[in-house]
Amino acid sequence: MSLSQLALSIVESPTLKLNETARLLREKGESVVHLGGGEPKNKAPLQAILAASAKLTTGDVKYSPSDGSPALKKEIIRYTEEFYGRRVAPENVIVSAGAKQAIYNFLFAALNPQDEVIILAPYWVSYPEMVKMVHAVPVVVTPEDGGFIPRMEEIERAVSSYTRMIIVNSPNNPSGAVYPKELIASLVEFCERKGIFLLMDDIYHRLVFNGKVAPNAYEFTDRDIESTHVIVVNGISKLYGMTGFRIGWAIAPRKIVQVMTNIQAQTTSCNSPVLEAAAVGALSGLQSTVQALRATIENNRNVMMTELASFTGVRVTPPDGTFYCLPDFSAYKKSSLELSNFLLSKALVVTVPGREFGMEGHLRLSYTGSIKDITEGIARIKWALDPNSPNEIFIGDKKMVRDWL
Repeated sequence: MSLSQLALSIVESPTLKLNETARLLREKGESVVHLGGGEPKNKAPLQAILAASAKLTTGDVKYSPSDGSPALKKEIIRYTEEFYGRRVAPENVIVSAGAKQAIYNFLFAALNPQDEVIILAPYWVSYPEMVKMVHAVPVVVTPEDGGFIPRMEEIERAVSSYTRMIIVNSPNNPSGAVYPKELIASLVEFCERKGIFLLMDDIYHRLVFNGKVAPNAYEFTDRDIESTHVIVVNGISKLYGMTGFRIGWAIAPRKIVQVMTNIQAQTTSCNSPVLEAAAVGALSGLQSTVQALRATIENNRNVMMTELASFTGVRVTPPDGTFYCLPDFSAYKKSSLELSNFLLSKALVVTVPGREFGMEGHLRLSYTGSIKDITEGIARIKWALDPNSPNEIFIGDKKMVRDWL
């Protein structure tokens, strides 16, 4: 049986693979601590559940418009005006099955084979693979100082005559870094001047800490929505903890939205009207859910930083947003894949290798779980790696003795 070379070149999603590994271990009764996940543990907002239930109760669940229901577009337009200061038309909005599909649709719509897309490391694992899936070329820019925020001159050096797009994710998965206002302003000015698309993945844009604000790219361009090269992607998955509802959207010039709609119509046809109704409920309902989630995640972040601070040999930059931090564990093992596998086998702790995000030697740790998960998970990692930690530990009801240090 032969398969396409393109399909075979796409790597498996490491985060989804780890989720499945953790699930299987738990089914076997193992006491697994999952620090690799990208979804909070909160319940979906009540308004979202009621709206979805009301739609189901009618029994009238048919096709919806390929680019999204008018009711949901109306809420997205209001949301964009409130948080981005831009009034857009329904024709500037496309609703997709999650922000991931919105990003892929835009890549498909905008790129030709061999076009180059600049991706800033650390990056979300799917960006390079999605770029390759449309026969374009990912060009990774890694900060020369070893940090998480590149300098504008580093980005400019990577630009060639083939560059068609720059992807920015701030607040950033996996590092939690919020890119400074000056960098976003420079990127917008550069892309508008050069005619390069600036794809802003803003899925975490309100999940920020310490009173910080993630810069809004529209603030730095005087072009209208039809002529700007800034494309904004967002969704309900992270902000409302509604990861399983799979509703995201893109804001773009209407010509681009038309093409993205054609792509979507020929692939997934449309989104589920039940899930779109839930998104309307979330966006139009009480927003205290968002603030409660943000406060919980910030508190979890603080606990994670405290636990990591007592860990010999680990360097960590406190995240300013998202659900993640990206500590440097290279003092223990240079290969993050080997280290992640070691921690899973010895300590039953799920982490994500930093190499998947363009940062070898690091591990992505999530603090979306309970305080107990965080403290227990870091204690197990310390036990497995740090010679200064106790030699014995209980994992579940089993007493474990470290015999490899």
